[in-house]
Amino acid sequence: MTRHVEVRVTADTREEAERIVNAAVAGRVAAGAQISGPIASTYWWKGEIQRNDEYVILMKSTTDRLDDLIVVVKEAHSYETPEIVAAPIEGGLADYLDWITEETTGSPKAE
Repeated sequence: MTRHVEVRVTADTREEAERIVNAAVAGRVAAGAQISGPIASTYWWKGEIQRNDEYVILMKSTTDRLDDLIVVVKEAHSYETPEIVAAPIEGGLADYLDWITEETTGSPKAE
C-alpha cells in the first residue's frame, strides 16, 4: 500500500523556492507543491541565533519517492543543511491521494 507524505522545506528566497519546486515536480518526485511566505524564522545555526525571512514549501509525495525528493531538494538548495521534514498523510480524499501516487510514478517531464 502506498503511503503519502507532505514534505516541508524552507528556502532563502522565492526564486530559490520556485527552483526547488520546479525540480521536484518536473522530476516526478513530488506531485505538486505550494510556496508561502515570507515567514520570519528564528533558529540556532553554528552557535548563534539567526533571524531571517524565508519561504515555506509544502510538497506532496509518497514514501517510495521520499529519498529521491530529498536528493532533488538538496541539489537545488543553497543551504548547507536545508530543512527537509516529512509528515505522513493519514487520510484524505482518495482521488487526491491516488493523483499523488500517479504523478510520482511517471517519468520526469521537461521543464
